[in-house]
Formats: sequence, C-alpha cells, structure tokens
Amino acid sequence: MDVRTTNPQGQNTIKRLLDTYRIRQSVLVGADLCFILISFLSSMMLTGSKASYDMSNIVIPVGIYMVLHISIFTFAGCYRSLWRYAGVEEALSIVLASLIYAIPCMLLHKIAGYKYTPLFYIVNTIFIIASTGGFRLAYRTGRKLGKMNHFKYDVSNVLLVGAGTAGHVVINEIKDNPQMKKRVVGILDDDKNKTGRKIHNIKILGTTDDVAKIVEEKHVDEIIIAMANITKEGKKKIIEKCQKTKCKLKTLPGIYEIIDGKVDIKKIRDVDIEDLLGREPIKTNLKEVSDYVQGRVVLVTGGGGSIGSELCRQIATFKPKHLIIVDNYENNAYSIQQELIRKYGKALNLSTIIASVREEIRIEAIFKEYNPEVVFHAAAHKHVPLMEKSPSEAIKNNIFGTMKVAMLADKYKVRRFVLISTDKAVNPTNIMGATKRAAEMIIQTFNEKSKTEYVAVRFGNVLGSNGSVIPLFKKQIEEGGPVTITHPDIIRYFMTIPEAVGLVIQAGAMAKGGEVFILDMGEPVKILDLANNLIKLSGFEPGEDISIKFTGLRPGEKLYEELLMSEEGITSTENKKIFIGKPIDINTENFKKSLDVLKKIIDKEDIELIDSVMRQLVDTYIRPEEANKKEVI
Repeated sequence: MDVRTTNPQGQNTIKRLLDTYRIRQSVLVGADLCFILISFLSSMMLTGSKASYDMSNIVIPVGIYMVLHISIFTFAGCYRSLWRYAGVEEALSIVLASLIYAIPCMLLHKIAGYKYTPLFYIVNTIFIIASTGGFRLAYRTGRKLGKMNHFKYDVSNVLLVGAGTAGHVVINEIKDNPQMKKRVVGILDDDKNKTGRKIHNIKILGTTDDVAKIVEEKHVDEIIIAMANITKEGKKKIIEKCQKTKCKLKTLPGIYEIIDGKVDIKKIRDVDIEDLLGREPIKTNLKEVSDYVQGRVVLVTGGGGSIGSELCRQIATFKPKHLIIVDNYENNAYSIQQELIRKYGKALNLSTIIASVREEIRIEAIFKEYNPEVVFHAAAHKHVPLMEKSPSEAIKNNIFGTMKVAMLADKYKVRRFVLISTDKAVNPTNIMGATKRAAEMIIQTFNEKSKTEYVAVRFGNVLGSNGSVIPLFKKQIEEGGPVTITHPDIIRYFMTIPEAVGLVIQAGAMAKGGEVFILDMGEPVKILDLANNLIKLSGFEPGEDISIKFTGLRPGEKLYEELLMSEEGITSTENKKIFIGKPIDINTENFKKSLDVLKKIIDKEDIELIDSVMRQLVDTYIRPEEANKKEVI
C-alpha cells in the first residue's frame, strides 16, 4: 500500500517543506543573478575596461558568468546550506566556488572575443564574494536579531568561567539560540594574561577570585563553568568560590565524560554534589577485567538495583558470552533489560529472569539451565531503618539468600563468586550490617572447601543510589525544606556508582579466593557539609532560604562508618584504590550451629530471639550507643 495515499496530513507537510525549500533556493539564485550583473557593471567602471558599455555587448559575457556561477555554487552546496546556522565553512564554500570559476570565465570570454583586463576579473570576483556572502550574512543576522527581539524578556545574565574552546562553543550556542533566554555578560579565566581580551566581543573581566565582585557589577543570575579539561580538584575549588554568590551554577562535564572529547552545549548540567568530591574519576584496568568476563557466562543477582544495574552496564561492555540478570522486582529488571537492548541489540546475548534468591529450587533451575561461570551477588536488603523493623526479612535475604546462591555456585562449579558487601558490615550496629557481615563469613567458609573462588568487595555509600541522601536532599530542597539530617556530626564515605562498580569488577579480577576487598572511598564527608553544599548549589542560602532540621539518629545508626575491622589488617594491591583485608579466622563448626539455630528461629518467626542469636553469630555486632561513644574522626 502506498503510504502517501493513507496519510494526507503527512503528505501535505512534506509538500509544504519542499515548497519552502524551493522558494528559498529560488530567492538565493535570483539574488545571485542580480549580484553578478551589478558586480560585472561595477567592475567595468572601476577598472576602466575598454569594452563597450552597450548592454548588447555584455549579455554573453554576463551570461557566461551566470551559468558558471549557478553551476559551481550548486555543485559546492551553496544553495543547500541552512544560512541561519552559517559559519566559517559556509563562507569558505562561497569564496572557493567564486575563485574556481573565475579562470574558466576568463578563458571563455577570450574564446568568445571579449577582452577584459586581469584586474577586472580580480575586482569582479571580490564583488561577487562580498555581495553573495553579504546577502547571506545579512539574512542570518536579521533572523538572529528578530529572534532576539522575540525572546528579549526574562533573559538570564550568564557569567562564563573558562576562556578556552569550551567557552567559545558555549558563547556561540547561546548567541545562536536566543530561545534559551541567556545572555553572556562576561568571562572569567584564571590565566591573568587573558584578562581584558575578548571572545566573540565578550570581555574577559578577571579571574575566579573576582567572581563575587563581577556578579554584583553585572547583575549575574547564572554561572556556567565551561572548562572541559579541568581536574576534579580544580573544578571543586572554582565551585567553592562561585558558591559564595547566590547564582545558579551549571557546568560542562569533564573531558572524560564527553564522548570523543567533543564539547556539546546540550551536556551543560547543574553542578552536582559529585563535583565537590574533589578527586579524579577512578579508572579500571580494562585488561584485567576482560580476561575473566569476556566470553564468559556472567550472572548478576539483584541486577535491577542501583549497583546491580551498573554492574550489568559495565559487564556488557566486555562482551560476555551470556549476561543473565536475576531480580525479584520486575520493573527494575525490565528497565535495565530495555536499556541494554537499545544499546547493544542482538550483539549482547542477554537473559532477564524474575526470581528471588530466597527460593533455592528456582535459583537452582537457573544455574542448571545457564551454567554461569562468574556470579556477582548484589541481591540484598540494604535500608537500615526498614530492616530494623523487619529483621527476619533481612536475614532471609542477606544471609540465607547468599548461602543458597553460594552453595549453588559450588555445586555448579562457578569459577568466581563476588559478593557485594558494605562498610556497614564492619563492627555493625544494625541488623542490616550484621547480616552483610554474616554473608562475608559465609563466602569465606565456602571458599575453604570449594574450587570456586569466593570473594567479597566492601565499600561505603554510593552517590545517587536508591535510598541515598542526595536524592532525598534534592527532593526536600525542591519542596522548600527543611532538609533533614539525623545528627550534626554524622559522617559517611562516598563514591559514584560507576566508580564503585568498576572497582568491584576489577577486584573480582584480582581474586585468588577468600579475600575481602576494601575500596578506598577517599576522605569521609560530613553529611551536614553535604547538605549545606547542595542547598547552595540549588541557589539558596542554608538557614535562610532552606532550613536544616536534626531529627536524631535512627535505630541502628552510628555516627561514622568504618571500612576495616581492627583485627583484619590491610594489604595493598596494584590498584591504589583497592586493598585486601586479612580474613578473620572463623570457627566453622560454631558458625554452622548458629546458622542452624537462626534458621529455626526465622522459620518460626520468633522475632524476640533474633537479636541474641545474631550477636552470637557475628561477634562484632555491637550496640549503636557503644559505637557512637567513640571519638568521631
């Protein structure tokens, strides 16, 4: 069936577009013909040509000019360009096309018996370039002025930080898109030699040390940091200076975040709290990772969660033989499945399965069908306050779910099993942390008797993950506050999700079996400072525009987290961000007995006995008040 007969509206739209295109082309061709005639006559008068000014004597030479001009300009694409977006390339195409046909014109004129001086052709070519190019430039300028006049109200004054390539692109885009309702009123750059100079007629007013003064003088509403090559530490310092103003902050991503290093105005985003971590992105040793993931059957439990989904993204880049996503929440599993299908299509052998790690028969059926070679176990309950209210659920999922998957990994001869653990497993003060410590102990006991290499990777909070403080703070700020913090002295370690997952995968590559890998999370961050910074980044003043409210420590919460128990000790690895904690000796027999007792209690839902048995199982499980008595570092 012919589509054109079934969609008259679409047919009319296409016809209108074609008609508009033809009209514009005709206008340009007509204007060029007029300019050729005017240029020809002007050149004759200026150069004192001996040729007669009689129109009958110039029809043929002018006609030759016109035919060659239209032919060469058409071939060079001068009638196909959208002149509202014209730049240097379009201007060069006019210059080159005009120069190309000047010599053929001269030869054809001589053959036809018309003799003009060489100066005539030089002057005529200059006139043609100036008139045809000038007409197009005038059209572009007029259109821009018209749009600027249309969007002249409610324009935001922008101060640009960075007088390099990125700054040049941002200025151009803002000028070319008045609908953005932004006007660059000045530029700052820490290269003092640039002060006083101009980019696109916008003056470089000083360095970032002058930001407060310039903001006041120029009535700046918004600051855009356009420095793609800057280090994280350098960007942090600039952001801290700009934060002292009440301007809204935006930034271009770092050069590592921009595909092929290309600056793109569309990538300008609000300054995030990640920009204030002040350190470079942690890089993964791709060679090590590819050796044990590439061409392998890889299974990820909890593959739809924050960490699990990022694991799937990064694993997919290493071309596994088969990637199997297991999750008990269908929405999350579907979301990451569709994302990977859109990106890789049939190039990625992908299976997405809805299942719970608590169901041994179901999980075994998956192991039996797919025979995974590498397992990343990310399935877990992780919300501290919620698990305090439902301790049996944390135990069923985090302890016995881990035990079932670990047991099946041994049974089906999985090469490597990587447990995603947490800093809350160190001297835990809550049931969630205690269950994760028990999970570490489980994989340690399996490693002692199995050919499978079992390891755990322990890290702190990840920025932007489900349930983390950043999304909560942002939502509270959007609602006008207050921003709630449990305690003014509480501190946490932070890392971005891609960084944490990249290190998890690399730690798995280093595994020999039995290790607890510990990721270097950098310096701990005070949550109060985090909240203050986020409020300022949103353009508000803490305590004035947005209040901060302290709600008291939640059940099981401690003031600071640790990455290492005192008994463990630490060993460095080739990657400066990954360390190995020395395994603590476990009395396997007692551990198994405690697990058996715990299983009976859970089966009977005898909640009152859980706490005492868990403290026998995990002897480092302490009360929150004991941990919070320690001096905060």
